[in-house]
Amino acid sequence: MLVKRAIAILSLVLFCGLLSACNTARGVGQDIEAGGEAIQRSTY
Repeated sequence: MLVKRAIAILSLVLFCGLLSACNTARGVGQDIEAGGEAIQRSTY
């Protein structure tokens, strides 16, 4: 029971961190675009 609770709390903290990194839809789009560009650069 304690392990499940700890996992749930850690997951919630991680999720909140991800949400705070991208406050707007524009920010999400920029993050996705930057990830795609990084993948393209790595394939050259």
